[in-house]
Amino acid sequence: MPAKLSKFVIDVSCKQYAHPWSDSCISTTAGLGLQAIQECLRIYSTLYFLTLLTKGRVPNLTDLKKTFISIFQSTAFLSWSAFAYSMFICIFRRLLGNFNILTVSFIPSFFSSLTAIILERPSRRTLLCLYVSNIATETLFRMAVYRGYVPVVPQGQVYIFAAGMATLLYLFRNNNNNSDSIYKILRIVLGPHEEKGYIYQNNTQLSDTSRNKTAQDKDDRYQKKFSKSNFYIVQRALKLYKDLIDKIKKVGGRHHTCPHPNSCVHYTMTGGLKMFSIGFCVEVGLKLIFQLKNIIKRPKHLREIIFKKGNLNLACFLGGFAALYKLVSCSLRRINNKDSPNYAVIAGLIASTFFAMYPDNTIALYIAWKALQLTWNKGVELGKVPEVKWFVIFLYCFSTATLFHAAIVEPQNLRISYWKFLYDLSGGRIAVMSRIPINEFGLDSYKHLQDILRKTRTHDKHIYSF
Repeated sequence: MPAKLSKFVIDVSCKQYAHPWSDSCISTTAGLGLQAIQECLRIYSTLYFLTLLTKGRVPNLTDLKKTFISIFQSTAFLSWSAFAYSMFICIFRRLLGNFNILTVSFIPSFFSSLTAIILERPSRRTLLCLYVSNIATETLFRMAVYRGYVPVVPQGQVYIFAAGMATLLYLFRNNNNNSDSIYKILRIVLGPHEEKGYIYQNNTQLSDTSRNKTAQDKDDRYQKKFSKSNFYIVQRALKLYKDLIDKIKKVGGRHHTCPHPNSCVHYTMTGGLKMFSIGFCVEVGLKLIFQLKNIIKRPKHLREIIFKKGNLNLACFLGGFAALYKLVSCSLRRINNKDSPNYAVIAGLIASTFFAMYPDNTIALYIAWKALQLTWNKGVELGKVPEVKWFVIFLYCFSTATLFHAAIVEPQNLRISYWKFLYDLSGGRIAVMSRIPINEFGLDSYKHLQDILRKTRTHDKHIYSF
């Protein structure tokens, strides 16, 4: 049965709902703020130092200074958000004299997010907005399903991913300034050849005859060098592999409208195999990192992790997507005897079917939101749509308020990973806040909280001094 709101206002005190472990609104707000500072320092220190290490060079004093400033600024932003959330809950209770369905969490979270986001660097606001909007979209959909407003769509994330990816690929083929981070990812997956402005230039300085003669001379020298060594078999195997690749480079030839070098068969195969390898390495690498403690205790566990069947899901998705996109693009160029950015839409939609191998909600929604953002930016650039100032901030605040509302009133509709994040950030206070008074809203909040606590192996039995 769809959930129905049985009551809008409940007449309870702050202690009965927001902080049952203390009588003081001020001390509990300070306690939450101090807890959040510790957790935020841990999160952002790890994040920014890892970012510093990935630059691949020894950091200088300027790099370290920027890193520490970023850590403290981001810590101030997130910890203030937690501190202000508790503060605004009590403020609205004192102003209105009661709680209602909006003031138990949504409105306090909106205002706390609004006052916090201005502390964060402007360059990070869009990224934060995309992150919380991603999770909030999923949460709102779950709320709608829970109430019976919309049905569950099988493989719905595949359709979302396909629509978003087709849009991004069309923009990728049309834009001259592809500086956004998502375009950098597309360059890795598809290579630079499909990007607008890329022109294939055949800069061969040697004719086929002279090139073949040069290769033959090298082979003769290698054969003389290795014929009497133990590496002769290896050398012959490498030569056979090289000969095979050379043949594939010529199979079917390259259509004159294709922007890539070598044959279309080679272009498709190498693109698919490259991304398959990257996907497999990423999947196995992450599992090895997260299971490092278990591997040390049980070395035999290493084989189980590496050869686990699920390791191929991401690899099949990335490899299949890259190969099928290139295959369809080349086929359309051959059929129509011309190249067009419109082919990116068709190829993107068809290639996205491989997302069914790795149907991840986070990826699908990120692609969808990124497509909306870049499409709107393009519309503003062309003068087709107005530029809405402060929209990113408003969307961030609304999305965060939605997530905090779900965490309190209907936690069963919140993503498990975000519940754990809020639980750690608050030191468990998000679970200790009493759901018994808000059961009067008719949404069975206390019952669903207990279900979430069991699923996440968290609890609501914490004891706080303030």
